[in-house]
Amino acid sequence: MQIPTLTALLVCSIIASLIAESGNCVTAFDRADFYVSPRGDDSWSGKLPQPNEMRTDGPFASIARAQKAVRNLLAVSKPSRPIVVLIREGVYRLTEPIVFLPEDSGTKTCPVIYAAYPGEKPVLSGGRKISGWKQADSGLWIVEIPDVRDGKWYFSDLYVNNQRRFRPRLPKESFYFLADVVKPDVRDAFVYADEDIKPWQNLEDVELVAFNAWDELRFRIKSIDVERRVVTFTGSNNWEWKRWEGNNRYYVENVKEALDEPGEWYLDRKTGVLTYYPFPGEKPDKVEVIAPVLNELVRFEGDAANGKPISYVYLRGLTFQHTGWTLPRESYISVQAAFKIPGILVMNDCVSCGIENCEFSKIGQYGIELRRGCKNCLIKGNKIYDMGAGGVKVGEPIIRDDEKLRTENNKIIWNYIYDGGKTYPSAVGIWIGQSGGNVVSHNHIHDLYYTGISLGWTWGYGPSLNRGNVVEYNHIHELGKGLLSDMGGIYTLGAREGTVLRYNLIHDVTSHSYGGWGIYFDEGSSNVLAEYNVCYNCKTGGFHQHYGKENVVRNNIFAYAKVGQLQRTRPEEHISFTFERNIVYWTEGPLLHGNWSDDKFRMDYNLYWNASGQKVDFFGLTFDQWKSKGMDVHSLIVDPLFENPEKRDFRLKENSPAFSLGFKRFNLEGVPGI
Repeated sequence: MQIPTLTALLVCSIIASLIAESGNCVTAFDRADFYVSPRGDDSWSGKLPQPNEMRTDGPFASIARAQKAVRNLLAVSKPSRPIVVLIREGVYRLTEPIVFLPEDSGTKTCPVIYAAYPGEKPVLSGGRKISGWKQADSGLWIVEIPDVRDGKWYFSDLYVNNQRRFRPRLPKESFYFLADVVKPDVRDAFVYADEDIKPWQNLEDVELVAFNAWDELRFRIKSIDVERRVVTFTGSNNWEWKRWEGNNRYYVENVKEALDEPGEWYLDRKTGVLTYYPFPGEKPDKVEVIAPVLNELVRFEGDAANGKPISYVYLRGLTFQHTGWTLPRESYISVQAAFKIPGILVMNDCVSCGIENCEFSKIGQYGIELRRGCKNCLIKGNKIYDMGAGGVKVGEPIIRDDEKLRTENNKIIWNYIYDGGKTYPSAVGIWIGQSGGNVVSHNHIHDLYYTGISLGWTWGYGPSLNRGNVVEYNHIHELGKGLLSDMGGIYTLGAREGTVLRYNLIHDVTSHSYGGWGIYFDEGSSNVLAEYNVCYNCKTGGFHQHYGKENVVRNNIFAYAKVGQLQRTRPEEHISFTFERNIVYWTEGPLLHGNWSDDKFRMDYNLYWNASGQKVDFFGLTFDQWKSKGMDVHSLIVDPLFENPEKRDFRLKENSPAFSLGFKRFNLEGVPGI
């Protein structure tokens, strides 16, 4: 696929403008107003990058002290240039989150920037080292933690030599299956099979993780009735058991008796004893063991309601690690995309602020969250991985009446997001809720258990702020992995006018049962444009519309889906979508599946080809019968002449018949990871 010259120039122009818009925050600094270093002292001036020979002056020891110095500087003068704090290499173990307030704000020409010292990697850690291990005769490592025993601390994640370790679970592989319901309306209990659940030690700390098609529930166990084989939870399921997939899968986690494999660990809340099963070669005095103390590391807390947002504050080149998560006593009740799970860096009421070139890893929740009242902010070049939930959240699931409190017009660009859903599998790479005018561009997202990019959050045709979002040049792949269902590479929920999905590469979306699509228009998505996208190896189809109004799908390539290529679910009285000048190429499954029984859609100038040699039909109709309904009158069933489709090379040869249909040649230069 080739991008025409004008398109290539446009891409370069867009990238250049995005870089320019970030202003001073992308500049490398050779000097700073203040420095921070693990070798520093908060009683010093903070104006030197390292201690002087007499150790009478030098950098600050903490970011909080530098923040205070910046506030003082802002209060007594009006700087004519950026205010810069450079943070030296080392680990800064936080005991409470760093909080930015309106008085930390800079201006457009004089932003406030907290950045890594050139060539160095400062780490902000929410964890605490655990030492004092004793090795038992069994080979297990044991340490007593008084703060846990005394009820002051508890953690559910553990990192050994910066690698995530896991609590013991049953079964070790695969899942248990719900045997029966107690009653159809009983949602806080079910019947388990055989001896899948037992009266284990510390039963109240055992967690049961159940799957509900597109989300998960994480329950605390309240009690079990061994004779009836009924387990009762401290929380309640949102849906009737067995509603979606008939035989819910689940596993149990944090079972003390199941601690029997290297890498597993168990924390006894009552005794405060932490037990670890080491890997061969691990030695207690040669490893670093860290457990989270904090769930959140940084918070921006503006006050837009009173005209006091935080403005022009940037974080750049910092690393954030070792945060945890907390399961409430009432359990975690599932929500789609795990949008209730917060970020470890939360921004409220921020205008023209930025998080750039930072790294987030070994975290228990989402990475970055632009929650309330965030406008014109930049989330760029961040690497977010090994996370309990997902990557970036923008907006809220509610519509704010006060426009000052609405989140809009932000840029989420050039981020690398992968290896998520460790605790909350339904979390997504980038989630946008009730927020418009955002650009989501050039992100590389992969290895998640649910959707890559999700736009919502209005179910159906009700009021929505999800308008004018542009999702382009993203690479999204390796989703689902057979764990969850009802997902898409790009998923829209009630998206509205001005939403554009273009030049995205989506592939290898594998659901558990139904619903592994490339592009998925759900629940009232209307007037959305999808063009110049490539979707392949998506289990249930390259494109699916549940229901919506007057969407346009044009000039895309959909290839190698399995269950079916294109799906439509709910007929309505209006036009669902226009599907034109697309290429659909496949070897298994039908072209159309779902519900195509009416004529409330438009299809024409498309090219269809079943490379297995099977005859193509249209929802049970021949091509001529389909045309007689007014569909695909000018379309062709012919080989599009890709360069090498078996190797997923979808460039078109010069004599491709697709060009006669008006298909425009394009490629995906600039898409990361290809």
